This record gives sequence, structure tokens and C-alpha cells, in this order.
Amino acid sequence: MVKKKQVMQVIGLAIISALTGCSTTSNNASDPLEGWNRGTQSFNDKFDQYAMKPVAKGYNWIMPDFADQGVSNFFSNLNDISVTINDLLQFKLEQTGLDGSRFLVNTTAGVGGLIDVASMLDLPKHHEDFDQTLGVWGVPSGPYLVLPLLGPSSPRGITGLIGDAATNPATYVGFGAFPGLENAVETAISSGMYVLNAIDKRADNLATEKVLSEAAPEDRYEFIKNAYLQKRNYLIHDGNLPEGEGDVDPDSLGNDSPAPLNPYR
Repeated sequence: MVKKKQVMQVIGLAIISALTGCSTTSNNASDPLEGWNRGTQSFNDKFDQYAMKPVAKGYNWIMPDFADQGVSNFFSNLNDISVTINDLLQFKLEQTGLDGSRFLVNTTAGVGGLIDVASMLDLPKHHEDFDQTLGVWGVPSGPYLVLPLLGPSSPRGITGLIGDAATNPATYVGFGAFPGLENAVETAISSGMYVLNAIDKRADNLATEKVLSEAAPEDRYEFIKNAYLQKRNYLIHDGNLPEGEGDVDPDSLGNDSPAPLNPYR
């Protein structure tokens, strides 16, 4: 176990070094990529304002409530595969069984996940991802990093996103997962599922925009950065924060972000 932890730490540090070495510098030691981050967040905000937000509003207008909920349930059910795997990787054995059962119940009795039957049976939704798993293994996050279209992250978070994508069945639709379909058709289906998931999440977050705007009137960048870092730290420690870091209510920190095309956060 020690060897695996050491290897993961080395990998994490290598990623951090590579990104830090080729990124915009800053005089702020706690946020060395601030120049890049602010520019990227500005780009993301404009993309969201002129593309994602109008599409999300149209989606809400067109979709009946039951259909919108069904789409959200479907993608949440797919996400439970990744959650279950990360439960196991973090040695949360009891939670692994609960989340695995949740996926099986919703996939069968919930008609492919369209209906959240598991919640009715007191099998609550958990939120685990590969970035959290790396954090539990001791891999440092590295400096705060805003990704184009994907929003707030870190060098460790990039690896986490790759791991999350690897455990998402939609990722493999374009790789011969369905014999008989042309690759172009499979790729279109995979891309369509990815975009639909991102739009659905953006539509669900429309109501939180006012809260974010009112909470961050002076420096939106600093507010989003601090909220993201605090929430990720809270999730990695399952709410049991190290002494001196205070108590954080994850629900008070919003959804990390704007991340117009990031369906994994």
C-alpha cells in the first residue's frame, strides 16, 4: 500500500511540475497560475453567456419537468458506476455495496435509470470521483487551475477527469461498443450524450446564478476559486476536515463553478 501511495504522489508531482513549468506565472505564491486562470475564466464566462446559458434556457422551456428529471436521473445513474468504483478504490466497502445496489436497482426497476427508485428505497446518492480518490491516496492537488470550457480544476483534477471519463460507459460508444453501427454514428451518439449531460446540468444550475452573483460582487474569480478549493477539500475528507480548517457546508459552496461543458462536476 505504501508503495502505491508513493508512486501516485510521484505521478501527481510530475503532472504539477509539467503544468506549472509551461503556464503563465503570477506574483501570488498561493495562486501561481492566476494570470492564466483569470483569462480562462473570462473566456468560460463569455462562452456560457452567449452559448450555454441560452441553450440551457431553451432546454428548460422545451423539456417537460418529468422528461427533464428523467434525463437527470439517467446520467446520475451512469455516474453511479464511477461512484461505486471510486468507493472501492477508497476502501469504503459498505458504501461500495450501497452504491452498487443503487445502480442495479435504478437500472432494472428504474427503467434504465430514468426513475430514481433507489432513493425511494433509502439508498441515497453519494458523490465520489477519481480526483477525490487521488486525494485520499495522498496525491497533492497542485495549484488552482481553470480549464477552458471545463472550469475550476487542478493538475490532479485533470487526471481525475480522465479517470471519470474512463468509467463512463458513454465514452466507449465510439469505440466499437455496438457492433453493426458505423463508427461515425457511434461517435455522434457518444458526443450527443456528453453534450446533453452538460446542457442538462447547466439547465439545473440556472437557479443558482443569482446566488453566485450576489455573493461575489467584487471579485468573482476569488469567490469561485475559494468555493471550489473548500468544497473539494471537504469532499476528500468526507467532511472530517483537519483541525484548524473549520467547518464547511458543501451545499453553501454551490456547484464549484462555471463549467459550461464539464458533466463530471
